[in-house]
Amino acid sequence: MTLDHKIILNEAKDYFFIALGLAIYTVAFTVFLMPYQIVAGGVTGLSAIIYYATGFHLENTYIIINGILLLVALKILGWKFLMKTIFAIFTLYFMLKFAQDLLPKQENGLPFKLMGEGQDFMSMIIGCVLTGIALATVFSNNGSTGGTDIIAASVNKFHPNVSLGNVLLAADFCIIGSCMFFPQFGTYLERAHKVMFGFCVMAMENYTLDYVMNARRQSVQFLIFTRKWQEIANAIGTEMHHGVTILDGHGWYTGQDMKVLCILARKNESTYIFRLIKMIDPQAFVSQSSVIGVYGEGFDEMHVKIKEDKKKMKIVFATNNLNKLTEIRKILGNKFEVVSLSDIGCNEDIPEKGQTLKDNALIKARYVYDKYHINCFADDTGLEVDALGGAPGVYSARYAGGEGHDSNANMKKLLGELENNNNRKARFRTVIALIINGKETFFEGIVNGEITQERRGGEGFGYDPIFQPSGYNKTFAELGVNIKNSISHRAQAAQKLADYLLKK
Repeated sequence: MTLDHKIILNEAKDYFFIALGLAIYTVAFTVFLMPYQIVAGGVTGLSAIIYYATGFHLENTYIIINGILLLVALKILGWKFLMKTIFAIFTLYFMLKFAQDLLPKQENGLPFKLMGEGQDFMSMIIGCVLTGIALATVFSNNGSTGGTDIIAASVNKFHPNVSLGNVLLAADFCIIGSCMFFPQFGTYLERAHKVMFGFCVMAMENYTLDYVMNARRQSVQFLIFTRKWQEIANAIGTEMHHGVTILDGHGWYTGQDMKVLCILARKNESTYIFRLIKMIDPQAFVSQSSVIGVYGEGFDEMHVKIKEDKKKMKIVFATNNLNKLTEIRKILGNKFEVVSLSDIGCNEDIPEKGQTLKDNALIKARYVYDKYHINCFADDTGLEVDALGGAPGVYSARYAGGEGHDSNANMKKLLGELENNNNRKARFRTVIALIINGKETFFEGIVNGEITQERRGGEGFGYDPIFQPSGYNKTFAELGVNIKNSISHRAQAAQKLADYLLKK
């Protein structure tokens, strides 16, 4: 399946579940809330209040108010933000209209009371649970029901310090409280009764919404004690695309060392993880515990405010190699703004005449710092093969000779020199030279492994298709970018670099 097909499929899935959520909302509102004249928040709630008081059909009020809000917000938020909102508004309009035409009526024109007379509170509870589930379904599929959501998004754009939740809460309080101004609802005491019912609706609906949304994000932590830690880590990493942290453990009773795998995953992934563990090592000892929250790539975003000057450190990576630049940016994440040589107007091919990886890294870093007077770092990486006395080493990029970095020629030459040689042990070594305000610091990363008999895999670059890291049965080019970036030589050096920079 191509990337375009995946995008189309995901969009279609979003629209389907938005429609499903709106259908649930329609049932909840017309069957459980409207028959008992229970008020609620949002534009739907305001439309219902007007309907109870004047008899003007709520779906008409709903579409009029949302139409006005859409025209105002279109210029502020743009088409891209509003497409699914427009779909949801018109879908809910037709669903509300159809449901009211379909349901049997009371003498006052409202839908019949499914729960019977005097069951206002029970009907309110059922209706709120259903509307909460419906809204969670819509929101979790990148949708919106419009109305006060549009107001909140517009306010938040111009006033980022005002949260969406606060705007929605204030709007709902005003809408529900407006019942006090309609004499059609009876005495002030009867109006207050209706308002209190409305606040109960708001509380119950929000509680259900939060519960459903948080249940989807529940995470668990696994600690796996096993002698087949390499196979299990490899299976979870390759089949589930999860990061695995390997801890060193020591048994007090047995006195033996053992590796412990630590994994953070979604709760709904637990069964599959247990299945993988049992297939590989039925004797493994596994501890599973719930965690309050997991934040970072693949989980939730950290919603905290930070000072402007601490958001990102800008630093130059002395390279114009797009593969290396992409890899280092993924490793460092969003903590730093990493720019390339071309980003600062440097298109020279800096000569690498050093005799060691450290020399070459420092030559490039000094060149950039001395000419452009900007903090920077540079790296040099070499593949060291035991059977070749550490070669190609510092000459890895141009091992096959000629101009440029011909990876295919380099791999062909290396495999030819190791032909019929059983000693395939090798290691990747990366050295990073950092210059901050004239101070030079070095960081090194090493990953051991072996050279395969033939090329395997289509990802990565350089020697990745023929290098298999220790503890894995796949090459860097087969493991994929995420796993490689978590265990590679460059990842180790880059992590040391990041740890150092974060202390600055």
